[in-house]
Amino acid sequence: MPTVAHQVLSADEKLTIDQAIVHHRDRPGALLGILEAVQAANAHKYLSMEALRYIADETGVPPATIYSAATFYALFNLDPQGDNVVCVCRGTACHTRGSRDLLQKVCLDLGLSGGDLDDTNDADKLALTTPDRKFTIRTVACFGQCALAPVVEVNHHILSHVNERTLQREVKALTQGRK
Repeated sequence: MPTVAHQVLSADEKLTIDQAIVHHRDRPGALLGILEAVQAANAHKYLSMEALRYIADETGVPPATIYSAATFYALFNLDPQGDNVVCVCRGTACHTRGSRDLLQKVCLDLGLSGGDLDDTNDADKLALTTPDRKFTIRTVACFGQCALAPVVEVNHHILSHVNERTLQREVKALTQGRK
C-alpha cells in the first residue's frame, strides 16, 4: 500500500531511488549504497524523511533500520546542505592547534555566530547552514590527519595547517565563485 512518501516525492525522485535499489540489490552493504546514491542525486545533498520512508517501502527494510544507518554514519545528512561545505576537525590535535578558533571565526564571517554555536561544547556535532544555502559549516570528530593539524575540509578537499587567514581566503574564493 502506498504511503505518504509515495505521494510527496516527485516522479524523478522515485525513479532515482528505484534505480539505486535495482543497482545495489543483493550486494554487500546494499543499504549504504542506496542511501549514498540517493543523497548524491539530491540537489541539496541530503536524505529527506520521505526518501527514507520510500526506501523502506520499496526494499522491505524496516524504517528504523534505515533511519539508524542514516544517522549513524557522518556521511549522511538529514538536513539540506549548502552549496559549499566547510568541515572543521575537532579532534584533540586540531583542537590544541586552534580549530575551535577557526570554527568560531568562519561562523562569524558567514553570519552563523550566535546561540547555535555558543550552545555547543567540544563533543557536539555541529552543522549550520547559511540562510542563502551557500555554505554549510560542519564539524567532525577527527579526520585522522593529526600530523597536519589543524585540518579543514572544503568541498571534499583537505587543507592542512590551516590558519584564520587561509580559511578566510578559501571562503572568499568560494563566495566570489573562483573555486
